[in-house]
Amino acid sequence: MKPKVYIFSGLGTDHRVFKKLNLSAFDATFIHWVKPHPNEAITAYAKRLSAQISEPGAVYIGLSFGGLMAAEVAKQVVPKKLILLASVKTYHEIPHVYRLVGWLRFHKLIPVKWMLTSTRVTRWFFGVKTAEERLLLKEILHDTDPDFLRWAIHTILFWKNDQKFKDTCHIHGNADRILPFRKVKADYRIEGGGHFMTVANPEKIQPLLDELIG
Repeated sequence: MKPKVYIFSGLGTDHRVFKKLNLSAFDATFIHWVKPHPNEAITAYAKRLSAQISEPGAVYIGLSFGGLMAAEVAKQVVPKKLILLASVKTYHEIPHVYRLVGWLRFHKLIPVKWMLTSTRVTRWFFGVKTAEERLLLKEILHDTDPDFLRWAIHTILFWKNDQKFKDTCHIHGNADRILPFRKVKADYRIEGGGHFMTVANPEKIQPLLDELIG
């Protein structure tokens, strides 16, 4: 019987960022993002997402912002294990400059369309290198709901969780420019892995997932 796995993709993204990983050994279900209500608290949003989980005691995989949400859902529907990819366990691992941006409300001044445009700066932050990766990032940004992006950014900047789920495995790239490796306490280090490592470094992540889940 295949182990049940629920996958929380990155901010506004879907299963495409996992397309180079072989998930056939697992009974994998991707959690679909739903449109947030205005000023909705992360706990309330997590409760709505948890309605998609029909099998308690499964394994959760959270990528980037999906890791934050998986950690919040884990407080309401307890998983067997929480696996984080290019993410953070608590607010202590979020760079201080991001918190400062939130306190000063600088994120309110940046036009969302700028954040949803693939530029050299965007590609540099994500660690995108190949033409295939550039195209995928461009498609993801194009498909991201602006309202969801605004809400998610505010949620990240003001996330207050300091509770680490007891059975957490954190996989992080040492070249991540969005969530720097030096700031997190990862269990597994992906050499040369950036924030797009599920696409760029699947051969390094696959054996870890097979070991941790299988």
